[in-house]
Amino acid sequence: MKQLSLFSLVFVCAFLLLWNWEKTPLLTTTLPPHHNHHLFPDDVERIHVTPLKDDDDQLAEQGLALPTPSLSTSIPHHVDDHFPNTSHHENKTLLVDQTVSEEEERSETVKQQPMTSQITQSTVIDAPVAKVETQACNYGKGKWVPANNRPLYSGFGCKQWLSGMWACRLTQRTDFGYEKLKWQPKDCKMDDFTGAEFLKRMQDKTLAFVGDSLGRQQFQSLMCMVTGGEDTQDVEDVGKEYRLAKAQGSARPDGWAYRFPKTNTTILYYWSASLCDIEPVDPTSPTTEYAMHLDRPPSFLKHYLDRIHVLVLNTGHHWNRGKLNANKWVMYVGGKPNTNRKILDIGGAKNFTIHSVVRWVHSELPKHPGLKAFLRSISPRHFFNGEWNTGGTCDSTAPGSLEVLQDESSDLVAAGAVKGTDVKLLDITGLSLVREEGHISRYSIRAAPGMQDCLHWCLPGVPDTWNELLFAQM
Repeated sequence: MKQLSLFSLVFVCAFLLLWNWEKTPLLTTTLPPHHNHHLFPDDVERIHVTPLKDDDDQLAEQGLALPTPSLSTSIPHHVDDHFPNTSHHENKTLLVDQTVSEEEERSETVKQQPMTSQITQSTVIDAPVAKVETQACNYGKGKWVPANNRPLYSGFGCKQWLSGMWACRLTQRTDFGYEKLKWQPKDCKMDDFTGAEFLKRMQDKTLAFVGDSLGRQQFQSLMCMVTGGEDTQDVEDVGKEYRLAKAQGSARPDGWAYRFPKTNTTILYYWSASLCDIEPVDPTSPTTEYAMHLDRPPSFLKHYLDRIHVLVLNTGHHWNRGKLNANKWVMYVGGKPNTNRKILDIGGAKNFTIHSVVRWVHSELPKHPGLKAFLRSISPRHFFNGEWNTGGTCDSTAPGSLEVLQDESSDLVAAGAVKGTDVKLLDITGLSLVREEGHISRYSIRAAPGMQDCLHWCLPGVPDTWNELLFAQM
């Protein structure tokens, strides 16, 4: 029995010793490197990349901690925002300077966190795998090239859809070289736009532009492009389906909607200069102020997003103190008048609103699997030697340049807003920035001297290219 007990004791001790030896890291660290690949092959092959932290909240909060310079000057409000006496950005040079200052302000908030690799089994199993996206074409990088197949519709026609004040062929303008340039991305091919192909892609679908008067120009441009500028009798006005009828006392409705019956394709525009919800503080008072809910999307989107398949948002040129005061717009956040000093500044409020509406659309995308959403970057203005009301002009007949070589968007606010979301950037700022000769300028149908419009574009013209880029990215 003594021998048996001693044997049992030795056996147990040996077992414990071997078990301990197997568990100690000394075993694996002293083995040759190639042996490690046979110990835990899954751990070695399944290298986990820690996902970057979603910085939407950082952009919305920390990015506003520093004062953001306003992109607009304070000017009087006018009922019709389609004339040059509307809110504008600084001229081309100032817009570039503005971009640099905003880049410095946001350098800490948009900086990517370092990516780390880990091969421990617990990390591989427990942590989510980072989403890897294929690098898409940079449509904003490229050059303008002469093209005999431009414009895509006649500047003398398309009167069914095109506002006369934007049809430069009907004015005293005599140079039309701006109509003959086509945008060519540097590293990718862009399909030529045809109305038939557009309607085919958009069969049983609705495309909605929601934004300011530059959004309306893009809407009118697309209607002309799809119809070839020809009068079309079989296009149905379906504005009533979207409550876009003209209200009593209004100069125009809040938007338009038209349907092509053969493909059941609807194209609509809704006017929302600030991309936020605006409602009267006291609906019973004719002199009421209007709550400008910076953290709420336009009510139109809440009501009709389920009927939209391609959404294009834009804002920018109405964000100035003069316009807000004239409209009696009062900033609200969380259902109350805003007291957050970070967004009392016009630039900060604009940036906050853009980030807010993009995040809302991003949150809605899983509920609408067929929806593609775009934020269009800002359309630049080109007032030289003064402002719109101090003799500013845009008389050039040639582009400032034909090539755009930068990799990043010139609109850092829009680019930062869509980062980390499934809302795509329709980047038109850089390619439009070099087209200073494409504006309405001093020309008008009445040939009356006055202020120059260096904000809106001649049609056919630069906005047609915006729609070509949209068509390519659809």
